[in-house]
Amino acid sequence: MSSTVAGLNGDLGPDSHRLPVNADPKPVDYFHAVIYHAPSKNDTLCNPVRLPDKDFNPPVRVPSVTDLANGATGSSHQRRYVLAGLVVVLGVVTGGILLEVLGTILLALTVAYVLVPVQRWFVRRGLTEWTGALAATLVGFGVTLAVSTPLVVALYFRLEDVVDTLAALPRELSVSAVGMTYAIETGQIQAAALEFVQGAATSFALALPVLAIKFALFVVLLFGLLLKGDAAGRAAIAPVPYEYRDVVYALARRTRETLYAIYVLQVATSIATFAAAYPLFWVLGYEAALTLAIAAAVLQFVPIIGPSMLVVPIALYHVAVGDLVAAALLGTLGLVLIAWLPDVAVRPRLARRSAGLPGSLYFVGFTGGLFTLGAIGVVVGPLLVAVFVEAVDLLADEVNGDATFTDLVEDDHEDPASDPDETETTFEEPDSKAADD
Repeated sequence: MSSTVAGLNGDLGPDSHRLPVNADPKPVDYFHAVIYHAPSKNDTLCNPVRLPDKDFNPPVRVPSVTDLANGATGSSHQRRYVLAGLVVVLGVVTGGILLEVLGTILLALTVAYVLVPVQRWFVRRGLTEWTGALAATLVGFGVTLAVSTPLVVALYFRLEDVVDTLAALPRELSVSAVGMTYAIETGQIQAAALEFVQGAATSFALALPVLAIKFALFVVLLFGLLLKGDAAGRAAIAPVPYEYRDVVYALARRTRETLYAIYVLQVATSIATFAAAYPLFWVLGYEAALTLAIAAAVLQFVPIIGPSMLVVPIALYHVAVGDLVAAALLGTLGLVLIAWLPDVAVRPRLARRSAGLPGSLYFVGFTGGLFTLGAIGVVVGPLLVAVFVEAVDLLADEVNGDATFTDLVEDDHEDPASDPDETETTFEEPDSKAADD
């Protein structure tokens, strides 16, 4: 009995390889095929009984805790990469199937990325995750509707006015210079413009049912992404090794800043452009002042040139019809108040969180994305250019550190100058040794 108590206290003495009476009759070493018989009431300690040699299997090395941990880690990493590859393959297949609505999906992804802070703001104000996502979706729905509705209404109600204006343009312009008069044929340009406007209006009318379905899909996707955005983000980052996650975070930060610049900054500037353009066109006596103001606001999304694409052609039209005063007024006030002032007044106030992408690169991404991907390229093009620039900056920081381009060029010029000396020294040493011999 004393040995049993001692065993319970952790000291079995010379019988430390035995079990207490109250121990469960179960094996402790399956790898060496050791079993224990059930203790009887007369036994103080239960002696282990080894199986006969004919049933005895060769000893197997018991894996240590470190081995098990390493094996589990390797298996976990391998499983993670397999799942990531499966997600990529299924994503490619799904993208091929959903190719017709891929633009809508990309638009919902980018808008959801911008609206995530809005959803979190609602949650901090006491709403649940579901109601916060719903409120943020309603905000996105309202903004999208407010931006698209005036454009659609203007095109619908002012289409005939646009066609009549194009048809009224002179088919020939006379330009006098250095005492000579030159005739410029504009009939072909006029016919091409009329054909484009009428074709675009017809295509838009036929596509209205499809656009309605895509808009509903956009709203549903936006709500789902806002509700489960954190889970999607964790799943996207999970396969990335920890030592490379800083790269992912840097690219994600550049993506957020670029989308903020595209959506928030550009929309705010467009609203300011509309607010400046409508009074100006109304004061100058244009009948379609609202339509022209909406067109100027939409053209604000075009980098660098922007609303000047509208002001300059109208001013040239006044020159063509001989109304030089109207051309001068619109050319001066329009370029200042519509094309220049909104950028100066609004953009610096909101540029703190923007990507800081140069205007030239933004223009390259805008035009390339528009011509390659269509309307969605207006967003995807600059976004891809910004992410590419961020990746190049990360590579440059990894390779060159804090060295500037001037430092690298100076180092490249200094290295060849030092090489001849080293080469000369290398050849002189054998000569001196030969002389000594």
